[in-house]
Amino acid sequence: MIHQFKKYLQEKIEKIQLTDEQFESISAGLKVKKFEKNEILQYTGDNLKHGFFVGKGLLRAYSVDAKGKEHILQFAPENWIISDRNNMNNEPSIFFIDAIEATEAVLMPNNFMEEAARQVPCLHPMQIKLLNNSIRFMQKRINMLLSATAEERYLDFIKLYPNLTLRVPQWMIASYLGITPESLSRVRKELANKHFKA
Repeated sequence: MIHQFKKYLQEKIEKIQLTDEQFESISAGLKVKKFEKNEILQYTGDNLKHGFFVGKGLLRAYSVDAKGKEHILQFAPENWIISDRNNMNNEPSIFFIDAIEATEAVLMPNNFMEEAARQVPCLHPMQIKLLNNSIRFMQKRINMLLSATAEERYLDFIKLYPNLTLRVPQWMIASYLGITPESLSRVRKELANKHFKA
């Protein structure tokens, strides 16, 4: 699992090779943990000291409104990182994180990327790139929820998470898209009809 995380970092660095010695120096604080299906890893109000790199399985981050309705912010399948930015600022988390499937993850200290870039300067561009990608993801996510049609949101979901439609219950996908399960069924049916006619 730690080796998988090293490979993930290496792919993000791209042209620079991360040596075994460099990785050893930054990975001392990493831990691997297994989570059962439906296990809650983080509750709203927690102040976790780490985020999660998913090596195997599937996690999600979500909030629950006053009426008890869930709103899914993110899914994290293999080779995704999921965390609550509030925790990074030593503030209580605003999201739940739980395991949709039995999951094995690397627990990353909240300051891992900053500390890694300090110890191994060649990682600094990767740190900035990951942060920018996270911001881009959230900006696109907000824009899609504000202005895209249900069909456009669903097509974007398939593009972002190409292997999740068979791993995630339909009501969760609908929650992520900000639509009802009935609307999602209608969208899927319309897309199937378009594909059939083509």
